[in-house]
Amino acid sequence: MKYIALLLLLPVLLINTAAAQTGGAAKQAGTKADLDQLINKLGKAPPDWFQATKLNYPQSLDLNWPEKPEGGWNNQKNVGQFIWDVINPNPGRWREGVKLMHHLLTMHQKDPVKREKIMLTMAHMYHNLIEDYGRSAFWYRAVGVEKDPGEYSSSAVVLAECYWRLGYITEAKALLAKVPEGLRHAKLLGDMGDTDRSIKMALANQDEQGYSFLTAGDACRQAGRYPEALQHYQQVLAIKLPAQNPPGRMVQNHKRANANIEAIKSFELFDLKQVADGKYTAASQGYEGPVEVAVTVAKGRIQSVNVTNHREKQFYSAISDTPTKIIAKQHVKGVDTTTNATITSEAIVNATAKALVKK
Repeated sequence: MKYIALLLLLPVLLINTAAAQTGGAAKQAGTKADLDQLINKLGKAPPDWFQATKLNYPQSLDLNWPEKPEGGWNNQKNVGQFIWDVINPNPGRWREGVKLMHHLLTMHQKDPVKREKIMLTMAHMYHNLIEDYGRSAFWYRAVGVEKDPGEYSSSAVVLAECYWRLGYITEAKALLAKVPEGLRHAKLLGDMGDTDRSIKMALANQDEQGYSFLTAGDACRQAGRYPEALQHYQQVLAIKLPAQNPPGRMVQNHKRANANIEAIKSFELFDLKQVADGKYTAASQGYEGPVEVAVTVAKGRIQSVNVTNHREKQFYSAISDTPTKIIAKQHVKGVDTTTNATITSEAIVNATAKALVKK
């Protein structure tokens, strides 16, 4: 079934507003009506790569996608596990994953439960993998995320990020105002530059593993408030690890805090004009282990940042877009991390900072 025909199977999307809101923020691209029109236009048209992308999945895959698959872990049978193990870690197959979701949506268009799961997965893929924020927003809206952000709080935060990435920061903040507070919410506020609210929200949601302090530290670091960032990262290290069998996430958060502190201290030594032409390498803590980068400098400019070795699995677009952001800024300061791959993105930034002060 063709892309347009598939869309006709969906309920009508209520994305036309009776009254348009004008945005007061500098980054606001237009009105709420403009945003609605943009998302509607993008969502109803297939991506330029869609028709040329083959529908490629193992014939053993159970396309019924039961809620609780039988047996153990089998990424050649269970759709969710196939996406996690095969699609997500392989950028060359990301478009195939989206195509598979469209195929499943056609198959299960009369099953409202499966239809919602498929559309949410597709929205996640467009956001996390393809970085197509307009189409991601379209499918989140098709599920009803914008209408009921309390029910879909996690997805509503991602939808708000889509609005922001599309240039509609006023609409992003308006949606976030309807979402329950939490660390994901706080993280996005920090990325959008609402630093004080981000810190306040993060610290109001303290946990025993240090995520709240990491989130507050990240918001300060993003804003260039490095002394405050260091204080929050030190608060992570102040959480004592159990002497025996410390939880893996606590250990990881300690490593992240240490790596972030080391990177911020490297900023003080960072002067690109003083870096001789050449290739520099370093590594920093990622989610699964060290993330190694090679940075090439020529004529006082960062020419390339390449991830040369890593064991990350769910890195989404961080491996490609974080180096691009570093090159665009010609610095490691103020580089926002990739949503849902914050740790990997953070590791690339930290490793780049370490590489350039090893001159």
